[in-house]
Amino acid sequence: QVQLVESGGGLVQPGGSLRLTCTTSASIFSINSMGWYRQAPGNERELVASISRGGNTVYNDSVKGRFTLSRDNTRTTVTLQMNSLKPEDTAVYYCNVKQERSWTDKLLDVWGQGTLVTVSS
Repeated sequence: QVQLVESGGGLVQPGGSLRLTCTTSASIFSINSMGWYRQAPGNERELVASISRGGNTVYNDSVKGRFTLSRDNTRTTVTLQMNSLKPEDTAVYYCNVKQERSWTDKLLDVWGQGTLVTVSS
């Protein structure tokens, strides 16, 4: 079973920075994309940033210019560098892998356990 191991998160003041890291046990050949989602209380889970197998990244408009998603050479670890954090960035952040399977075109969403990011003075 594919596992995702997340690290990072915590409490930071507005304007501060945090880094989230996620490592997957999934085979790189099965990973369609990898990235981070977040969910604030009362809100739906939303995409923060993701990177495709080919290395293309997409960002939520609200984090463009402040957050950077990168991937290591093994393509099994992604890091989300979050700068200029705002109180509205407060949420539980979830690592996500969209996994391909040979018997179907439907991708499988694999989720981490989530890590809390709190931006507050």
